[in-house]
Amino acid sequence: MNAENIFGFVIYALVALFMMGIGIVQIKSRKPVAFYSGEKPPKAEELTDVSAWNRKHGMMWLVYGIIILLSFLIGARIGDSVWAAVPMIGGVLVPVIFMIRYHNRLRKQYLRSNLDGEKQ
Repeated sequence: MNAENIFGFVIYALVALFMMGIGIVQIKSRKPVAFYSGEKPPKAEELTDVSAWNRKHGMMWLVYGIIILLSFLIGARIGDSVWAAVPMIGGVLVPVIFMIRYHNRLRKQYLRSNLDGEKQ
């Protein structure tokens, strides 16, 4: 493993650990969590199950951190090719799309206002 790979791994590992840290904090939180920093979290009374809401959001961030690490390892395994950038960049950007969709599904599943609207 050359110096560039070691430096790249350290950067990817730090980012992955940060994302996994977000996940752990969200899983352990007793107050409702937000998906991202610009969003206000729902109030506890707006959710049907705060614990499940936090756990599922936290797991989403843990999985994202793991994907970031795997994307680097796959890219590094490909070697010094332009194609190595595909999994390395894709592993960071593509999961965000799925995370947004999953968050929107969780909003429909756990927000009382969505459930009340379906009953009418």
